[in-house]
Amino acid sequence: MTGKVQGVWYRRATQEKALQHSITGYAKNLPDGRVEVLMCGHSDAVKLLSEWLWQGSEGAQVTHVELEVLDNCRASSHFVTQ
Repeated sequence: MTGKVQGVWYRRATQEKALQHSITGYAKNLPDGRVEVLMCGHSDAVKLLSEWLWQGSEGAQVTHVELEVLDNCRASSHFVTQ
């Protein structure tokens, strides 16, 4: 995610949404100001969270979301912020 996505609780809000939809993975800040999210779960749940990423947390201003579909998604058994 690109835009104002760091320092606005974006990762924490993403984690909360992911847990609501039984999605595992992570959200982490990147050095260039973007946030990277890995989502593993049922395709309908991942689609819902993918759409929500454009909104994000209160205070976030998302300008770009880039999605990449992975055939084999491997994540921990929960959703973490890094």
